[in-house]
Amino acid sequence: MAGLFAALNSGKTSLAVNQKSIEIIGNNISNVNTEGYSRQGAELTPYPSMNFGSFFIGQGVTVTNVKRDHDVFVNNMLQDKSIEYGLQNGQTRALSELERVFTIGEENISTEINRYFDTWQELSANPSGLVERDMVIQRGQLLTDKFHLAIDDLNSVKSNINDELVSKIDGVNSQISEIAELNQRIFQIEIQGQTANSSRDRRDMLAKELATSLGAQTYTDSKGMLAVQLPGGLPLVQGTFGMRIEGVSSGADLDLVLHTGGVTRPIELNNLGGEFQGLVSIRDEFIPSIKNDLDRLAYEVTEAVNAEHRNGAGLDSIGGRDFFTTNPPPAPPADPWLDAARNMSVAITDSNFVAAAATPIPPATVAPGDNRNALVISDLGETLLIDGIDTFGSYYGKITAQIGLESNHNQLALGGAEDAVVQLENMRDGLAGVSLDEEMVNLIQYQRGFESSAKFLSTVDEMMMSIMGIKR
Repeated sequence: MAGLFAALNSGKTSLAVNQKSIEIIGNNISNVNTEGYSRQGAELTPYPSMNFGSFFIGQGVTVTNVKRDHDVFVNNMLQDKSIEYGLQNGQTRALSELERVFTIGEENISTEINRYFDTWQELSANPSGLVERDMVIQRGQLLTDKFHLAIDDLNSVKSNINDELVSKIDGVNSQISEIAELNQRIFQIEIQGQTANSSRDRRDMLAKELATSLGAQTYTDSKGMLAVQLPGGLPLVQGTFGMRIEGVSSGADLDLVLHTGGVTRPIELNNLGGEFQGLVSIRDEFIPSIKNDLDRLAYEVTEAVNAEHRNGAGLDSIGGRDFFTTNPPPAPPADPWLDAARNMSVAITDSNFVAAAATPIPPATVAPGDNRNALVISDLGETLLIDGIDTFGSYYGKITAQIGLESNHNQLALGGAEDAVVQLENMRDGLAGVSLDEEMVNLIQYQRGFESSAKFLSTVDEMMMSIMGIKR
């Protein structure tokens, strides 16, 4: 009878183990579409064998752990590639907006510059014509308006970037806080010898999302808690404590700061990665470089036209007047064109003051058909005046080309990073994801095991009934 009781216990443990394995498979199947879910499986361990006469007979089996399939190498690679993908993705929208502002179509600053100098050419054909003089002034005003609009559009792109950063801050703070809470939950579960599979899956997914948005880097400490930090080393999660990021507005500017236990630290560009780095680098580096080029173009146009306009005279025979003014604030000598595009305006308000003629030597006055200065100014549009290698139009072309090249590079890099992330996610799914075909095979296996265990128990029960009948 002792042997039958041992067999009965073995059948009972087998039945329970197969039932638990079927439950685990059911959980896998139900989470087949759950993002970040890792396939789980039962780890089976036999009970110690029992000495029965001259033999050792097993006493059944038990589920010692429910493990998850997880590859640390692939997971780390996925986080690294997510950082690059986030960086390129963060730049895409802003670069598209800049391409729209600095278009290569018919309506742009270069076109307006050409139209402005064309009016000087038309004036040279009728230097005394007030209509032609008015057109020169109007085209000058349209040109300055075009520069103003470009600066406004640049500021609008910067403002949109700030709005996008603000909209993302609450999300990343929530993810940081959740990782800290998961660290606590995982520690409490696993200190009791259990495995927090679902919590670990969720924590890994949040770490990947923070890598995409902030370029966050992670490592596991001695307690199994996930430490998260920015690329420059500033901590985001330490143990069960999560930091908080804040966007501090100062006029049109937005600064990012990190609150770490009562201490506030500024987050500079070198402390960022992912989407935040892409957005801030466009805002703080690329757009200012484009604005500087635009300011220089406005400055060079202003200086070239003014230099020649001062050499000529209007219908009143008076010379020395500027056509444009920039009224710039005090600027260092190395950057005399600071804010020239924003401050550029037409200084001439009276068409009689347009200097189409050469300045006469007193007491002579301007001859009605004198167009010498108008011809000189009209030629400025085709003269290599910027560094001796560029006309105004070709310099603007370099600005648009710079934006176009940056946008094209961004699209290529984004496509490459996206492909890399997709490949790694497919690799992860192959190693740790749920395969319905495999789960169906396993389900049949454990179903047969369950049925066999039940048959085994039924057989042992019949044997016990037969023995008890013999005794009676």
